[in-house]
Order: sequence, then structure tokens, then C-alpha cells
Amino acid sequence: MFRFANSYFLYFLFVLPVSIVLYVLFNRIKKRNMRRFASSMFFDILMPDRSPVRQNLKFILFLFVLFLVIIALARPQFGSKLEEIKREGIEMIIALDVSRSMLAEDIKPNRLERAKQAIVNLVDRMQNDKIGMIVFAGDAYTQLPITTDYISAKIFLSTINTEIVSKQGTAIGYAIDLGVKSFTQDQEASKVIVVISDGENHEGDAVEAAERAKEKGIKIYTIGMGSPKGSPIPVPGKMGQNGFLKDKQGEVIISRMDPTMLRKIAATADGEFFRASTGNVGLNKLYSDLNNLNKSEIETKIYSEYEDQFHYFIALAILLLLVDVFILERKNPYLKKFSLFKTNDENA
Repeated sequence: MFRFANSYFLYFLFVLPVSIVLYVLFNRIKKRNMRRFASSMFFDILMPDRSPVRQNLKFILFLFVLFLVIIALARPQFGSKLEEIKREGIEMIIALDVSRSMLAEDIKPNRLERAKQAIVNLVDRMQNDKIGMIVFAGDAYTQLPITTDYISAKIFLSTINTEIVSKQGTAIGYAIDLGVKSFTQDQEASKVIVVISDGENHEGDAVEAAERAKEKGIKIYTIGMGSPKGSPIPVPGKMGQNGFLKDKQGEVIISRMDPTMLRKIAATADGEFFRASTGNVGLNKLYSDLNNLNKSEIETKIYSEYEDQFHYFIALAILLLLVDVFILERKNPYLKKFSLFKTNDENA
């Protein structure tokens, strides 16, 4: 496997074509100035030691040296060792509710943003576990296949909003069924689904889905976002102002967190329910429970070592510089004395 450790240095390669253009322009200006004093047919007479070929050769050597130095600064590396690293961990699927009700602001800044912050904190505390992400509203979709790449998990999480699923609703049952299918089938690690929602279930039977998950040995933890008292759902208005979502009768809809549904789901699948607030999302207790689960070996193949190869480029650059030192821009006066093509009369 090949890579550049400092790939940003490769931008300096643009200097090469710029140097060629400047060199050509400089030579044209130089010839133009020389023609002011004498015709080109007299150049060899007036400057017998002039050697355009040597000048061009030295410039080509300069370009090669510059190219090699830039490549060396970029630090080319080859992966020298493919290693199987065995890690112990669990597999966890996070099912995040992205319905419009998650925009309610009874938890600051709102339910969805607070949930995303909690997931980031959870990912930061993970080490060898696998994580996947599902988003759901009226339907459920895989946002991130199960992986150990926590950086990608954060990147995908940052793109989540309430517009990512067009069909509105809260299909917790669909999300659980999709989560069950998303785990690695041949792994014996403990499998957990964490449902983060306000609990207003409208599509599918979430409790039956939790029972199906339990049959496969999957635990489900639920985190309730919001308050039982509820809050109106903001919607963008004109001039950046916010209105609130209304029903067909024109009444403002109040979205309330349903702890009863979320408790049933967690209890059915041997998990636990946590109620979130602005200051606490129940992560400490959840993380403690996850750490107590049985962990199995997870094998990951990675290129564990990279060896720098820049020294080869530096050595070649130094060699070309030495060659450049011995090449004069004009004809060598000592070499002119030796010619294999001189006749005896000329030598006399």
C-alpha cells in the first residue's frame, strides 16, 4: 500500500510548468537582445564558447532535482506489514429518530441536536467496538454500515437532519428490524441497538420488533428525548422567523415524549430506558452497561507499518546536482583540444 505522508507538498509540483514557461520566455528575451548587436549568424564567431545545448541540459537537470525534492518532502511511504489485529468489543447500532417532532426545543438546543451531541460523546468513549447508524422517521434507512471507523461515524452524524427521510412519522419498529439485519452475521460479539427517540410511535409494532430482536440475542436500550409536558414543533418561516407546526384545524401541535412506549421496548429486549434532559442524556449509565456486556474478538486487517522511501529521492537529487556541477554552461576549453575527427594536417 502506497501513500504520501505530507501530500500537501505535492501542490508545489505546479512550480515545474511555471519554471518551464519562465525559462522559455527568458531565452526569447535574451535572443532578442542579442540580435540588437549582431545577426544570429555571427553568434558563434562572437561567442565561440556558447553552448545552448549545455544550458538546456542544466535546466532539465534542475527540473529533475526540483521534482525529486518535492516528492521527498511529500514523504512517499509503502505499507510494509499487513497485520491482523484482534480486538475485543461489542457491536452497536444507533437508531436515531429524525422526524420533525425531534425539532422540539424542550431539550436545548433541540431534541435532535442534543441527541447528536450525545452520540458524539458516546463514540469518543468507544475503543474496540463496532458502530452502525440508522435514521428513521416514517421509514428507516441505514446511514452508516457497522464499522470501527469512528471518524466516519462522526462525519455521517454531522450530515443528519430532519430532511434526510422524506416520509414523516416515527417508525421505531422498522428501525429495530433494520438494525437486526445490519449486524455482522458471523460475529459472536454482544449486539445492542440504542433507540434515540421521543417515543411517539406511529408506524409498525415496535414491541413486536423488540421481541424479534430478543430472539436473536440482541438487547435494546432506549433514550427518550423530550419531556412528558411536551413542546411545539418549530418550522422555518419567512424572513428567518420561526412558526410552529399546526394540525388541520389550525391548532399548534404539541409533541410529547412517550416514556411508556420506550420502556416497553427496552424491557422486552432485556435493555433499559433512559430519560434525557438538557444536561444529562443517560450516557454514563448506558456506557457502564455496555462495558459489562460480553465482548468477543473482532479481527481487523490493517497496514500497521509504513516505511519512508524519501531518502531514495534525496540521494538521486544529490547525484543529479553533482552532475550539474560538472556541466558548464559554455564549451569546455580543455576538451576542445581533443578531437577524434582532426586530420594530421590540422594537428600540424
